[in-house]
Amino acid sequence: MLAIEQLNQFYGESHTLWDLDLEVPAGQCTCVMGRNGVGKTTLLKAVMGEVNVASGQLRYTGGDQSAVELTKKSVEARSRLGIGYVPQGRQIFPLLTVEENLRTGLAARSDGLKKIPERVYELFPVLKEMKHRRGGDLSGGQQQQLAIGRALVIEPKLLILDEPGEGIQPNIVAQIGQVIRQLIKEDGLTVLLVEQKLPFARKYADRFVIMDRGRPVAKGEISELSNELIKQHLTV
Repeated sequence: MLAIEQLNQFYGESHTLWDLDLEVPAGQCTCVMGRNGVGKTTLLKAVMGEVNVASGQLRYTGGDQSAVELTKKSVEARSRLGIGYVPQGRQIFPLLTVEENLRTGLAARSDGLKKIPERVYELFPVLKEMKHRRGGDLSGGQQQQLAIGRALVIEPKLLILDEPGEGIQPNIVAQIGQVIRQLIKEDGLTVLLVEQKLPFARKYADRFVIMDRGRPVAKGEISELSNELIKQHLTV
């Protein structure tokens, strides 16, 4: 689905991603983990095109497409290829209604569809119930559901999530995890996830990648995420 090879990224003089190699297999949830400041969010932004990369390759295969090199493509072009992105902090439009927020995602569809897919409301019924309410009036958990719903209106093949459980109530975190598994099982979605919560990762991810100082230092099936690795790379 996504093959990242020898990726390097800089913020000014700061070298953030170092010759990073990463495979994101189709039809699975790959969870990127690591302490604060190791480059996790930068990696997701590089995949989505929100930051420029100095060198390396991002090869993406969505659906029946042949592999596409992403590094020179715009954010909008990557969305049209079927990549949905939910940034850290949600970034919804607080003065727009839920429905209007969802409709903003339709602009990124490659087929020009103007209707919100019913699938979004099936996965998050609260969005249908509150579709005329302003986004800023929703709870944090509901805003996160809205942000994910907005990414799903393009019916992506790859969904990128940056800490979807941050700062929201546990029952909504669990619901988001269940939706991830449902999308993988029923829709064949591939998920690239940054998440700090170990219980969430262990329950809902298939694979893990631990980053340190801008490069992966451990990876494998989620069942291989040992206490030794956690102590060495994740505990503060």
